[in-house]
Amino acid sequence: MTNTAKGLIDQAANRFYGRNVTFRSETSAVPSIVLNDGQVIPKLGFGVFQVTPEQAVDAVTTALEVGYRSIDTAMVYGNEAEVGRAIRDSGLPRDQVYVTTKLWNSDQGYDATLRAFDASMERLGLDYLDLYLIHWPIADSGLYVDTFRAFQSLKAAGRITSIGVSNFTREHLERVIAETGETPVVNQIELHPRLTQPELRAFHADHGIATEAWSPLGQGTLLDDPAIVAVAEETGRTPAQVILRWHLQLGNIAIPKSVTPTRIAENFAVFDFELTNDQMSRISTLDKGSRVGPDPETFTAGAPD
Repeated sequence: MTNTAKGLIDQAANRFYGRNVTFRSETSAVPSIVLNDGQVIPKLGFGVFQVTPEQAVDAVTTALEVGYRSIDTAMVYGNEAEVGRAIRDSGLPRDQVYVTTKLWNSDQGYDATLRAFDASMERLGLDYLDLYLIHWPIADSGLYVDTFRAFQSLKAAGRITSIGVSNFTREHLERVIAETGETPVVNQIELHPRLTQPELRAFHADHGIATEAWSPLGQGTLLDDPAIVAVAEETGRTPAQVILRWHLQLGNIAIPKSVTPTRIAENFAVFDFELTNDQMSRISTLDKGSRVGPDPETFTAGAPD
């Protein structure tokens, strides 16, 4: 792809798909966006992928104390119960913490989805969910559309506020939209400076789908990249803060994770500085289409029998 073409795609992907608002509680005000269903989601969340159950309560408790108001978990992470406990024990009103979990691949299909949702909610110990995502499309199973229809039923029943997907390609999104009549509010995808996915982000922008980044730091592989380190030195920030700020200025929702209290706090301190256009461009040129996670086109772990 030429630099000119990539620039045009990035411009399209950067088009704003929701109003800037603030997700407020008594103790934190997090910049947020309005989703295509009118609901509000913080631009920065706290993820618990590869956080053990033993670590999860302390990590989520620390994140909430620092000021995070969006917590992202999944059935397959094995820590929904601990995440729910930390949220309940935080003392924060339920409507001041945005909670996301994800349906695992083995539970796709209409009826199986309804059962899996009940199980997740029992583990979380919550009476409603802010956002439910299909974790992976598992396209060969042919079940993700019926799964999304089950999501619609749960939303209509008032048990989920918003419904979305994760790791979906343009083709998967087009089919869901065409066959269910509803556009997912979010597509959570692997996204970092070495995998910027401009074409998919442009599709999201054109259809009012928020882009949410998992592995926003490239699982740490970018923290010693010379281009990132240079911008960190220029701004007096850490490499992780620079990358997270890059995400926010692109319009992405970022979901970093850590179990180290100082890093949890550092990753949240990204709202009081800005990167220049030149710094943004230098970071974006690191894109090589390189994944650190599975390819959604071929990933089938846990696929239904």
